[in-house]
Amino acid sequence: MSKVDEICEKAKEASYELATLSTDTKNKVLLSCARVLSENKDGILAANAVDMENARMKGMSESLLDRLCLTEDRIEGMADGLRQIAALDDPIGEIISMKKRPNGLMIGQKRVPLGVIGVIYEARPNVTSDVFGLCFKTSNVVILKGGSDAITSNKAIVDIFHEVLAHMNLPEAFVTLIEDTTRESTEEFMKEDKYVDLLIPRGGKGLISNVTKNSTIPVIETGTGNCHVYVDKYANFDMALDIIENAKTQRIGVCNAMESLVVHKDIKDEFLPLLEKRLKSKNVAYHADADSIGDFTEGDAVPATEEDFGTEYLDLIMSVKTVSSLDEAIRHINKYNTGHSEVIVTDNYENAMEFLNRIDTAAVYVNASSRFTDGGEFGFGAEIGISTQKLHARGPMGLLALTSYKYIIFGNGQVRQ
Repeated sequence: MSKVDEICEKAKEASYELATLSTDTKNKVLLSCARVLSENKDGILAANAVDMENARMKGMSESLLDRLCLTEDRIEGMADGLRQIAALDDPIGEIISMKKRPNGLMIGQKRVPLGVIGVIYEARPNVTSDVFGLCFKTSNVVILKGGSDAITSNKAIVDIFHEVLAHMNLPEAFVTLIEDTTRESTEEFMKEDKYVDLLIPRGGKGLISNVTKNSTIPVIETGTGNCHVYVDKYANFDMALDIIENAKTQRIGVCNAMESLVVHKDIKDEFLPLLEKRLKSKNVAYHADADSIGDFTEGDAVPATEEDFGTEYLDLIMSVKTVSSLDEAIRHINKYNTGHSEVIVTDNYENAMEFLNRIDTAAVYVNASSRFTDGGEFGFGAEIGISTQKLHARGPMGLLALTSYKYIIFGNGQVRQ
């Protein structure tokens, strides 16, 4: 039996014990993990410094370095996420429905854990904590397969969780990090459908595509975000500028950052120069269509290609598309979006409602930044990922998305005729 196979078998065995833990016990573990994370910031930062140095030597981009980097505030944010999860209602054991049939049978649904969840992710060590917290609260065992870039950070965080579990006489197999970062171990992990009930990839387009094509385990796609902001002809310019600056520049390496601007032709000549001026200090570059490129200072914009409209840049670049109507804006966005988050800025109620109703994506905003598509911001404490598909979860995945249900039936001797 290989190491990966052994890890997965132990996880399956542990899942039956985790399913019996009380809410009180789970919350005590989560609060203890939060406390020990805070108390061990120096050790986690030292581990992260090793990963950061290795990443710089490999020439990792600034946006990916930002994802990899841990700070005292980010570690405290991880701890706060665990505290918030502990404070949330435990969905496990909830009776969803109960109905009496004409034959006297009482048939209901009870919420249960999925079992064993695998997560394959890239250089984001905060994911290690968020995923553990959400899975543990929902009584799911989790197997983590982080990338090589964050391996030292991930080990330091998982070691803390193991310390807390051991102190409370609970199996360390409730959370396991596959420390072998080779491609071969990833390929093997994706075939462990005998033990793993769900696989969630978190990372770039290449990772997600590889997992969805090659896994024999059911997969939920998460991640890639070609997020648009549409500035309607009825938009408040000051509001639009604030939203675009936040959505594009607050954190460029995240999936809910804005990548594409769509602007109505009636206001583009006035609005685009204001936008360029607002973002000048941020060094944003524009890939603009033929109708809008003349509104930018020479050198700040280049002609957009068809590929630009579908690109998740994760950089200080945005595509710019001019449209002549709300209908054209909606059709353009539905053609190129990745199912993540889309924004309209408008003071016209009818246009806002039409945008909400017709845009096909997980999160649709009226007059707010796409950066709010986040489990913490949605009140979930954290997220295990942002699903860009429709089955069985969509958008930020909190506790309920990590549960299933089983039918429970009560009778008094009924037999089927």
